[in-house]
Amino acid sequence: MQFNRIKTVFLLALMSSLFFLVGHLIGGTNGLAIALVMACLFNFVTYYFSDKMVLAMYRAQPLDKNKYAWIYEIVEELCFQAGLPMPKLWLVPGSTANAFATGRNPAHASVAVTEGILEILDANELRGVLAHEMSHIKNRDILVCTVAATLAAAISYVAQMMQWAMIFGGSSRDRENRGGGLLPALAIIIITPLAATLLQLAISRSREYLADETGAKTCHDPLALASALEKLHGSAQRSHREAASPAEAATASLCIVNPFSMKGVMHLLSTHPPMEERVKRLRAMARGK
Repeated sequence: MQFNRIKTVFLLALMSSLFFLVGHLIGGTNGLAIALVMACLFNFVTYYFSDKMVLAMYRAQPLDKNKYAWIYEIVEELCFQAGLPMPKLWLVPGSTANAFATGRNPAHASVAVTEGILEILDANELRGVLAHEMSHIKNRDILVCTVAATLAAAISYVAQMMQWAMIFGGSSRDRENRGGGLLPALAIIIITPLAATLLQLAISRSREYLADETGAKTCHDPLALASALEKLHGSAQRSHREAASPAEAATASLCIVNPFSMKGVMHLLSTHPPMEERVKRLRAMARGK
């Protein structure tokens, strides 16, 4: 667990360094500050209201406490184990088997499960999945991913600003005075946004590993979570779904498994670690290694 946390801090530090490198390449002028302010404002709104937007997009309804009393009992027990307040529970209609957590902090958290996941998992496996989602809340992953998104967005804004500056003006003398040139400008426009995106995805994958580990310890059953992940991954592979909209693609990172098909080189851009590695780590935990 400690390694995964250190890895996340390292990746965030690397992304921050990339951001300041971009600032150095363009001379540290006002454009960098403007980009950071814009990114912070955008992600501030996202941070505070994303849970409502995501739940509305998935047409989630409050989980019936009478019909699904056993799920409430599981979550209450996990909350006690993790030292967390009870989150709001939601049901997402549809056959897709998945689950996700959202909310800016433990006091404003929601956990959603789909109708499909209730059909294919047994009680122990669902308990492992819910423990994983509660771990995202405990580990403040929404906050961590928002910081990463802020930095990535700011770098992208700077790249766009540099692109438009090259198109519409800026004499060679101006670029020389800023300490820049053609190659640094191209690096900002092409390379740095890609590097920021890859770092952001690496942070997301690191948080998934951490949630698996924390969740397995919370539910005291790594094998149940491993079994659930295998079933959910198999279900996603059989469905051969592709993202129907940018909104669905953007929220796929919230789910415990990626609900869409990832083929070929697209695996490099996945928000989730390889399923085989996740299962391998959980089974190693069960063996005490």
